[in-house]
Amino acid sequence: MAAGSKKATYAALTGNALIAVTKFIASWFTGSSAMLSEAIHSVVDTSNQVLLLYGMHRAERKADAVHPFGYGRELYFWSFVVAIIIFSLGAGLSIYEGILKVNNPGVVSSPIVNFVVLAFALVFEGVATSFAFREFNKRRRGKSWLQAIRDSKDAALFTILFEDTAAIIGLIVAFVGLAAAHYLEMPILDGVASIGIGIVLGATAMFLAFETKALLIGEAASDDLLECVKGVVADEGIVTTINELRTMHMGPDDVLLALSLDFEDGVAVGRVENAIYRIENNIKEAYPEVKRIYIEVQAAEHHREILKADAKRERDD
Repeated sequence: MAAGSKKATYAALTGNALIAVTKFIASWFTGSSAMLSEAIHSVVDTSNQVLLLYGMHRAERKADAVHPFGYGRELYFWSFVVAIIIFSLGAGLSIYEGILKVNNPGVVSSPIVNFVVLAFALVFEGVATSFAFREFNKRRRGKSWLQAIRDSKDAALFTILFEDTAAIIGLIVAFVGLAAAHYLEMPILDGVASIGIGIVLGATAMFLAFETKALLIGEAASDDLLECVKGVVADEGIVTTINELRTMHMGPDDVLLALSLDFEDGVAVGRVENAIYRIENNIKEAYPEVKRIYIEVQAAEHHREILKADAKRERDD
């Protein structure tokens, strides 16, 4: 597991734990619904970081007889759980609290306390978010932010990135809502801000759930890696056809690669074995995250016949 992901997660955990305590005290002291929603948000984020660290720990276990390809994808499971928690607890409770406050608005006492707490929270969240942005920026490889997020296989890092970004947006919403409620003398806006925070969390949760679901099902490696594999195979002059090339991420830094190759007829077995050795070694040198490579030697026409037979069996079923 990338050390940068853990660093970003620990930074977020520390910041959110401190912020949560401060927000709860401010909410109790002032009676602000938006501040209570923010406190709930910070508690949810803190628990999520604990779950992500647990997922990282579980994912690092070695392969065994029960799980011969390792436990890397367990991180994706816990990342999906985090998305569900954000939606059910963070968004759900914030919207519920906001609706209660809209129906029964009350004056927020000592608003200056809220503003001070929110200002400090923005600083803490900004520091924590900077860790995640720096680590993620190292892996962008010139891609746009959106494309890099879509292509990322490190669920822990992009979860922290979106949690922290949602936290900053939530703080801004809370600040605007509280300021408007105080200066316009409209306490109902405190509840509206709480609902707004819930909507932000709900949108974040749905995006994270969508991305982690795709990783749980199984995503292929990057196009760059696939092109590298094709180039390595092409360098072996005795390979005539790539029948099939399949990859799957078993974890952020763990790729499974399966190849079906057709070699020239009449080539000695020893030359085929040496070619397979070079192909595997060169791919792993270029992309160390490719942990397992399985290469099948099969005539192209036989491969096509097998595919036709498989398709027929599926139709018959």
